[in-house]
Amino acid sequence: MIGALIIDKPEGMTSHTVVARVRRATGIRKVGHTGTLDPFATGVLVVCVGRATRLAQFLVDLDKEYLATVRLGFSTDTQDLTGKQITPLKSSNESKPQDVRRVLNEFRGPQLQLPPMFSAKKIAGERLYRAAREGREVEREPAPINIYSIELIESVGPPLRPNEDGTQDFTIRVRCSSGTYVRTLAHDIGRKLGVGAHLAALRRTGVGSFDISGAITLDEVASRANEGTLEEVMIEPADMLAHKPLVRLDAGRVRRVMNGQAIELTASEIEVLGMEERPARMCDEGGALVAVGWYEKNRKMMRPRVVMAGSE
Repeated sequence: MIGALIIDKPEGMTSHTVVARVRRATGIRKVGHTGTLDPFATGVLVVCVGRATRLAQFLVDLDKEYLATVRLGFSTDTQDLTGKQITPLKSSNESKPQDVRRVLNEFRGPQLQLPPMFSAKKIAGERLYRAAREGREVEREPAPINIYSIELIESVGPPLRPNEDGTQDFTIRVRCSSGTYVRTLAHDIGRKLGVGAHLAALRRTGVGSFDISGAITLDEVASRANEGTLEEVMIEPADMLAHKPLVRLDAGRVRRVMNGQAIELTASEIEVLGMEERPARMCDEGGALVAVGWYEKNRKMMRPRVVMAGSE
């Protein structure tokens, strides 16, 4: 069993636990995810199974899409609902949808974002969350991110929903680059509005081309594994890397690649690969992934980096 499962991660479960559940259901030891979701978050978690775990490195930088509920009224130390309140409660009832739309517009496009202290990012070999738990603030550099789209959800009910404690919730749809902290985005939106804010709920609806509509639950994973039908919903290795360019191999070139040898590229293949040296899929004539190769532009060759066919 080789491929990827798109899991709809439930609330209150760590990504590590999801991997353990898939490992137990399939009886396969090699299982791993391609990007952590916080326990309170739900939605798309791409889980690689079997030899496909070797492809995870090519999936971690995919763009992400989220539905995020922002709560206006106060900030927390973790920038989400799991943290301690660190600013006085400030009534947000004066905030209007037009104010939110105006501020959201300011966050579109490439920008720098300061990683939160409660994160797994390493500074000088130390996880930031470890320092945060000890009450230490660590100096850190803003990281480049890109918010491709951000919009206020207004199709169902009022866009801003008041709560009894004087806070106010609204939901946004965000498409962003990998490495974007949505809770930091929520925190910064509140700051721009002049009202403290934090992330109240998060659902990841997409990772690259993997959409929540194609996700399955952990209960379905278990039932299909018992029925022997799990492979019917598993994404094949070649399709896992559909965002990478394709080089088709005849039988002779398949043998060379499986032996770890580089292959010469045709003019048309070079045209597809373009000017950038980058990884590409190397598939046989039936469409199965043989290897992931690295394009060497100056030599006009493709050298296999991760050989899938015939490997353990």
